[in-house]
Amino acid sequence: MPNHNSQSPIFSSPFFARFWRIAGSVSVRTKILGIVLALVLLLGVGITVQVRVVMQRALESWMEEQSVSVARDLAARATDFILVNDLFALHQLLDETQRNHPNVRYAFIADEEGHVLVHTFGDGFPEGLLTANSATAAEHHRLIRLETTEGGVWDTAVPIFEGRAGTARVGLSEAGMQAALATLTGQMLLTTVIVSAIGIAAATLLTWIVTRPILDLKRAATAVGHGDFSQHLIPWSGDEIGELAETFNVMTAELAHAEQERVERDQLRSQLLEKVITAQEDERRRIARELHDETGQSLTLLMVRLQMVNQRLDNQQCLLPDVQEQLDDARVLVAQTLDGVHNLAVELRPSVLDDLGLVAALHRYVKDYQARYPVEVDLVVVGLEERLPPAVETAAYRIVQESLTNIARHSQAQTVSILIEYRNGRVRAIIEDDGVGFDWARVKENGRLGLYGIRERAELLNGTLTIESAPGQGTSIFVEVPL
Repeated sequence: MPNHNSQSPIFSSPFFARFWRIAGSVSVRTKILGIVLALVLLLGVGITVQVRVVMQRALESWMEEQSVSVARDLAARATDFILVNDLFALHQLLDETQRNHPNVRYAFIADEEGHVLVHTFGDGFPEGLLTANSATAAEHHRLIRLETTEGGVWDTAVPIFEGRAGTARVGLSEAGMQAALATLTGQMLLTTVIVSAIGIAAATLLTWIVTRPILDLKRAATAVGHGDFSQHLIPWSGDEIGELAETFNVMTAELAHAEQERVERDQLRSQLLEKVITAQEDERRRIARELHDETGQSLTLLMVRLQMVNQRLDNQQCLLPDVQEQLDDARVLVAQTLDGVHNLAVELRPSVLDDLGLVAALHRYVKDYQARYPVEVDLVVVGLEERLPPAVETAAYRIVQESLTNIARHSQAQTVSILIEYRNGRVRAIIEDDGVGFDWARVKENGRLGLYGIRERAELLNGTLTIESAPGQGTSIFVEVPL
């Protein structure tokens, strides 16, 4: 079954592909002007050629008839003069024929033996003209077209008195016919030029009327493409272009409504997320304070009391070896628990972040991180001589903290490079490791809580998160937040 959707090999050729590529890049106004001008020129030139051909055929037919008519009339009137051998009257007859018929280039009469009796050539009879055309006694006439240095000549030979008195020859020049054809052609071409000018003016007006709403639609569509949904078109007419403008207005209104709803949803989501993160940080700060102030102090007091009990029993020298060992183990356990509580309080909300800022908090965290994990961390901070807004400092700290936590849990990395930079009103954080990497597309689909938290913190501050990773090629995290 034939495939009606397939293109013809002709139209799919490189020539047509290049033609349509060039034609497609031309503006609509140029196309309309070109089409109108091409049609006017084609019509004008076609009519001119057709009229010229028809007129040429008509003039040639008329010249044939006139040549035969003049030659027949000359033969009839010259019969008596030839019979009486009145050459003077023959000369007058030829002169009268030329005066009455301006197209007659020459005329002459030859006797039955082929000798020229009279002619109209003042400077001598042309050689070869006598034998160029002849008519037998049985012929009514013989007409041929001769090519001369002066142009075409229609030569007619008519026998006189059935050839017994000779032959009359008349030649009609085409100069008049060619002049008439040239004049007609010039007038037709002039008319074509005038009509072309009128057509161009009309096409210009037409293209302005047709393309003005299209250009307005293009401008409005470009603005909508850049997010400006306030565009509104005024329909010029009730045709298809007017209907298109009305449809465009409906579309922009719906897009503006949808965009407003999306903005409101994003604002609500951002507000909720900000409240959640703020509440989370406040809760972290409260728990960290309680761990430090209450739990830490209680453990410290317990440590002191164990030490006092140990000293009192040592003074009395009645402590059994197993009891001494248990007291030592209890002091070690309490000390470890105190360190763990301290580290947990720092993880929850480091006081140095509130007191000294982001740079000091990051250096402190990296130092503690390297003490806990066998990972070499290179931290570089550029352009942060002054404190950033608290929300930005908290977000940057948590992003680095969550990234390093993920590296310790999953990446098996040996080295980590961290760059925190402030430039041109934007804070950039780049965290790179040489670990095992992962399939970012699959992880993005399934979701990972740590990466999701990083993305939320970045988006809350109108920032962006970019992650580049592949199995066996390490991981790079790029975060950029505007101020």
